[in-house]
Amino acid sequence: MNTKNLLENRIEFFKPISENVVTFSKRNIPPSLINKSIEIVTVPRPVDLSVNQANVGITIDELLIYKILSKHYKEVLITKIKTKKDLGKLILRKPDLVFSGVKFFYFKNKKVWLNDYLELNNILYIASNKSALLKESNKSRAKKIMQKSNITTAEFFTTGPGEHKNKKAIPLMFPLFIKPITGGDSRGVDKNSIVYNYSSYEKKVLEIKKNQHSRCLVEKYLSGKEYSVGIFKDNITGSIQAMPIEIIVKKNINGHHILDFDIKKNDEEKVIAVLNIKIFNQLSLLAKKSFTALKGKSFGRIDFKMDRLGNPHFIEANLMPGIRKGYFYRSCILNLKINYEEMILKITANGLH
Repeated sequence: MNTKNLLENRIEFFKPISENVVTFSKRNIPPSLINKSIEIVTVPRPVDLSVNQANVGITIDELLIYKILSKHYKEVLITKIKTKKDLGKLILRKPDLVFSGVKFFYFKNKKVWLNDYLELNNILYIASNKSALLKESNKSRAKKIMQKSNITTAEFFTTGPGEHKNKKAIPLMFPLFIKPITGGDSRGVDKNSIVYNYSSYEKKVLEIKKNQHSRCLVEKYLSGKEYSVGIFKDNITGSIQAMPIEIIVKKNINGHHILDFDIKKNDEEKVIAVLNIKIFNQLSLLAKKSFTALKGKSFGRIDFKMDRLGNPHFIEANLMPGIRKGYFYRSCILNLKINYEEMILKITANGLH
């Protein structure tokens, strides 16, 4: 059943506990259900769905996840957190696991990081904590961590409008690749992200400041293939499973292969398994080292790009990767041969550890 059908059918099963907590009545509950309580936690969505919610790392389809988890666990709730009081009620219910993609809440202009708050109250969660998320969210900070861990990454510097006033002030040689220092989904990346001269550099830096309200990360341009590596870390044994995939993008109008915002949004790229054993092992090792260096927990995704000689370079990490039909999900399909439901159950079971 797809999400649309779930929405159409939810009224029959809907049973409110309070304004912000919902459940669905279960008919003929099988005795084999696992005796655990799970709350799927969300926040109100913006009126304009194109707006990027900085406090949400994973946008989840709560109804679909509810349907999956309810087939296996005894108590599953959907909770929408609007106020600190709502969060307090969640803590009092003390579920065995919170399944959520929320990073933090704004309560009276104060940030409360969900996973850290849950950890303080001995409640399990599915992804990484504040410390790890802050390491990966700033791409410059993440790259510096990689350098300290002897993981190759493209040479880079950070900048804003007017900071490097002429070509001589630029510390790297052109061509360069420019993107926002924070943010995901390739926002701010387009055909003009590769620059060959100072005027195009200056224009792109100003554009990112204006549109993304962000400083820029400027990297030495890498012209090779693009890869992403899904990660599962076993919370009991600490063992890490790496799932590399290759991302293929057609040439744009400038003759470059750029995984930009529109390509991701329109799902125009092609994703394939990494069949070359040498590259597979190389990417797996680097992804595991990167995940460990960032102190990631449970699952994540690490991105790499090759230079013209075929040497992989760390690009960025995502410790709250999308779990709809994005790269993490496709890395699971191609490497583990599991479907969407099995992926959700694997994330959940690992969180309960």
